[in-house]
Amino acid sequence: MEMSRTASSVQVAKRTKVRYAILLLIFVITTFNYADRATLSVTGSAMRAEFGFDAIRMGYIFSAFSWAYVLSQLPAGWLLDRFGARRVYAASIFFWSLFTLLQSSIGLLGSAAAAVTGLFVLRFAMGAAESPAFPANAKVVASWFPTNERGTASAIFNSAQYFAAVVFTPLMAWLTHAFGWHTVYVVMGGAGLLLALAWLKVMKNPADHPGVSPAELEYIEQGGGVVNGHAKARPDDVARAGGWSLVRQLLTNRMLLGVYLAQYCINVLTYFFLTWFPIYLVQARGMTILQAGLVASLPAICGFSGGVLGGILSDSLIRRGHSLTVARKVPIVGGMLLSVSIIGCNYVSTDWIVVALMSLAFFGKGIGALGWAVVADTSPKEAVGLSGGIFNMFGNVAGIVTPIVIGYLVAKSGSFNGALVFVGVNALLTVFSYLVIVKDIKRVELRPR
Repeated sequence: MEMSRTASSVQVAKRTKVRYAILLLIFVITTFNYADRATLSVTGSAMRAEFGFDAIRMGYIFSAFSWAYVLSQLPAGWLLDRFGARRVYAASIFFWSLFTLLQSSIGLLGSAAAAVTGLFVLRFAMGAAESPAFPANAKVVASWFPTNERGTASAIFNSAQYFAAVVFTPLMAWLTHAFGWHTVYVVMGGAGLLLALAWLKVMKNPADHPGVSPAELEYIEQGGGVVNGHAKARPDDVARAGGWSLVRQLLTNRMLLGVYLAQYCINVLTYFFLTWFPIYLVQARGMTILQAGLVASLPAICGFSGGVLGGILSDSLIRRGHSLTVARKVPIVGGMLLSVSIIGCNYVSTDWIVVALMSLAFFGKGIGALGWAVVADTSPKEAVGLSGGIFNMFGNVAGIVTPIVIGYLVAKSGSFNGALVFVGVNALLTVFSYLVIVKDIKRVELRPR
């Protein structure tokens, strides 16, 4: 390998850009990740009509994914650090796609009760299978990108969640209308199985990738990239740090704990938009379901734009000589302050102003959603996967808590005013976490057992 890298001075002088191909691949995979989560939201009405699911049963089926996803984060992080992102991510993509594909066949189970049970089990299994995805993304970005590009790279793969809502929701709705709900699961599951093969073929550590020139490798490594990937986190390194002792070190580190808590607060906004926002438009603003569906795409577009802009802004601050702490905190704090504008919806009656405020809030949330870049910046090299797993576990607890809390607030008051205040307060708590708890942003060094 060394001979091929030194074969010609022309090759040495040229800096390849293989890292962008890797980024494109994880963006596409993450888009499918979120699209597969949303399959039931799109096909749910048709499936309820066919099997006679009531709202309570649908609620349990919807919850299955989040419970498994949260509970599996720590094991997923450990597996990533133990076996590396290439193998674990490939298995993750394969199995979540397989479980998506199998959901097309629940009608073969016969009774509605059996269909409910089968769908619940498959959604639960899919949540567990998807759990390594975002920690793996963070691990790959930490390996393939220098610090001054890591914010943009992380923002791009994180923005795939908005891209999925804009592109795949209409596509899946059309497939359901034209060919039946089964087709959605066949198409999405089949495409995911192909992605797993593509991942295995393309993904390698920068130091091992045949397409990476010495100039690109040096650029990544000199900029803080962990170019040997899994080789930097050997099994004996992880063992020396010590299982639950390692988890305790991560959870008792003030900076990391502040980052984890902030991610929970940020995701309160995410899950409001994913769950209650369309209902808010219908019940509180008197829109039709069709109008609500169209309007709900606007914040997603704004979130995508803000997400990419936040990463570019953060990395540009680094290139201008600002510290990592300043470069990450400025977009996060500024973006979350913009998100507080959601509370303003309680004081206006014009629909277009409401939509504008909601879009501004989600745009701010996109700008401030740099948590995965911070994870790549701060996690111990021996435990990027585990730290990312804890981070993602904290963040997705909001997926369980937020719908329930808002449901109680709406039921008790009969309005969404308290719910919007709840969401806005969590945006402020994110600001508090980064300004007061996190302090300086830097990579954590583990203490041996």
